[in-house]
Amino acid sequence: MLEKPILRVLAGEDIWPPPLWLMRQAGRYLPEYRAIKDSSGGFIARCMNPDLATEITLQPIRRFGMDAAILFSDILILPWALGQDVAFKDGVGPILAPIRSAAGIDALSRARVADATAPVLETITRLTKALPAACTLIGFCGSPFTVACYMVEGGGSRDFAETRSMAYTDPALFARLMDVLTTATTDYLSAQIQAGAEAVMLFDTWAGMLSPLQFRQHVIAPTAAIVAALNARHPGVPVIGFPRLAGMYAGMYAERTGVDCVALDTGTDPARAAAAVPDSVAVQGNLDPIALIAGGSAMRAEISSILDALRGRPHIFNLGHGILPQTPPEHVADLVQCVRSR
Repeated sequence: MLEKPILRVLAGEDIWPPPLWLMRQAGRYLPEYRAIKDSSGGFIARCMNPDLATEITLQPIRRFGMDAAILFSDILILPWALGQDVAFKDGVGPILAPIRSAAGIDALSRARVADATAPVLETITRLTKALPAACTLIGFCGSPFTVACYMVEGGGSRDFAETRSMAYTDPALFARLMDVLTTATTDYLSAQIQAGAEAVMLFDTWAGMLSPLQFRQHVIAPTAAIVAALNARHPGVPVIGFPRLAGMYAGMYAERTGVDCVALDTGTDPARAAAAVPDSVAVQGNLDPIALIAGGSAMRAEISSILDALRGRPHIFNLGHGILPQTPPEHVADLVQCVRSR
């Protein structure tokens, strides 16, 4: 349905002003989300409750009229569905039972994923009926390398040294884990598309931590395999890739993975990225989430700079990373008005 602005951009059309949505647009900065959070159990329970997950996904659409809704879920739902112990602790973040051996990988089961994620797919089906006609529904997964980082490390980290060390010192073991994740990610995204997702996004949050060789092996190669498989199964369904911190690799990523759109992180110069990324590939981004917290003239200057740099090519306005919990909702409303009034 190419009358939807986001899908038009993902098909290669330049729209002015650009359509917009925001990473983590549903979440803790919204008082209506906090009201649900305080009475709904843990984070995974919310993701697995179609009533709640549908409502949470719709909240920013009702409030701000975004051009896309992204499924309320998390990149670590997939390792949880594969059988790894995953928990989310307030103030700490995700906690996982680390996988650092062949036995740990052997214990993962792709056969579990379909049943475990059935509530997520039900949420997508409900959203297809509840969203405004012009609003695109985006499904997503974490990219294999980033998900592997959490699975091996056992949670967040400043440098994911255990994961990167495994990739260097036991490449066969790391390759096994990446193969499991590449296949499971492809199947899970395919299921999301079958349930009604009109586009999907791959979040590779820690892609930029790798050397050029490792980036090609563990970011570009699995992403290209996922995109090729999805294109074969679901022709015409676009894929957005987010190789965060990739910097100068953005052009190579766009050319070699086959994604329809590259999402830029905060630190990427949009003008240089626009020159490096093929004209046929859309770009998404990349306002600093801290600028959104600041609001006012500082935020408007950043917005203008991004819009000026990317005008004339397919562009979806977004952040360079997710909305932070301390963001005033009125600043989000100002952002939407600022972009749409150009």
